Amino acid sequence: MAVTRSRQEPPAPLRQRIVEVDALRGFALCGIFLANVMVMSGIEGTRGGGPLTDGVHHVALWLVTMLVHTKFYLLFSFLFGYSFTLQLTSAERDGARFAPRMLRRLLGLFVLGVLHAALLYPGDILTTYAVLGLILFAARDAGPARMWRAALRVYGAVAALYLFAATGVALLDPADEGEAAELAARAADLTAAYRGGAGDVLRANIGAWPDILVGMLMMGGMVVTAFLVGCAAGKRRLLTGLVGRTDRLRRILLAGLLVGLPGGALMAAGTVGPMSARWEIPMFVVGMVTAPALTAAYASGLLLWFTTPRGAALAARLAPAGRMALTNYLTQSLAMALVFTGYGAALYGRVGAATVLAGALLFYVCQLAVSARLMRRHRLGPVEWLLRAMTLWGRPGRRPARPHA
Repeated sequence: MAVTRSRQEPPAPLRQRIVEVDALRGFALCGIFLANVMVMSGIEGTRGGGPLTDGVHHVALWLVTMLVHTKFYLLFSFLFGYSFTLQLTSAERDGARFAPRMLRRLLGLFVLGVLHAALLYPGDILTTYAVLGLILFAARDAGPARMWRAALRVYGAVAALYLFAATGVALLDPADEGEAAELAARAADLTAAYRGGAGDVLRANIGAWPDILVGMLMMGGMVVTAFLVGCAAGKRRLLTGLVGRTDRLRRILLAGLLVGLPGGALMAAGTVGPMSARWEIPMFVVGMVTAPALTAAYASGLLLWFTTPRGAALAARLAPAGRMALTNYLTQSLAMALVFTGYGAALYGRVGAATVLAGALLFYVCQLAVSARLMRRHRLGPVEWLLRAMTLWGRPGRRPARPHA
């Protein structure tokens, strides 16, 4: 005799989230913000000697370039790959087909990314994730060992290409005065646009898309590498049961610092100073190639800390922001647009790096507090709810109907 479910039967419990994954995502959210705010404020690309990069402002820009730039989008990419496996598990648990779910999710990310890049911040990462996520989707049935080998091959090919190009640039003569004048004129036009009206800001954002596309192509190999490493880690559930993996995490932390810190310092020396402009691109490439090492050190160090009582308390503070990272990411861009563009105060190019950095950290602390409050009352952030609805093609929270046996 078939057993029917009582109307009074309580709903199935919410699926338990992995606190370490959410906490790492919350930490990455801060790094992404610090990198983006330097671009949105008009500071990124400013070398030592400029009026807004002297003294403490120069030191702040140098440290952000060394420790933050090109490191945190890789951590976000790793977590995207890890969460991809959680989406697979969720679909299996619900008895739903994974392919339509994930394709709708990637489409939703792409649409959000295009709107974000046009209206708020042209350096959007969501469109990159949506497009390159198709590679991860195609490789979803590969085993973790195969994914790890593929990640190493992609990284090796990309790093070799980067270093070859950087060597060629280093051997060439530095840019002539005409090219420098052209760059200065473009910077002046961009400053005028971001200090203008809303229409000027919109046109400047869309006008930056070709340059952003080039940057996306440059970053693409590193993003795919991080995707594959994260997916392999997710298939092996490496971020659960950390206590037995502390020795390996310590080795990764030490090796990552030994490689990543010098690479980051060279990147800062070449792009901010004191190296001449001739070394800007080569040293930037060195920083990009070594960035995964410092990213791995950050992640390993935090995971080690999370195994301690104080670290567990930190993870509990970071996790709510990580649970609604997409909402927080877009909110950060809205805040930056209101402060630095003609949407609001139009402070583009008018504030020093140290001031911008302090303001961004204060805003992030506020986001931690707001996220904790919201996540005590709700399961999903507003944008996460919208993306989840598109993924499921239905209202989040309702369990899909299972076929009768």
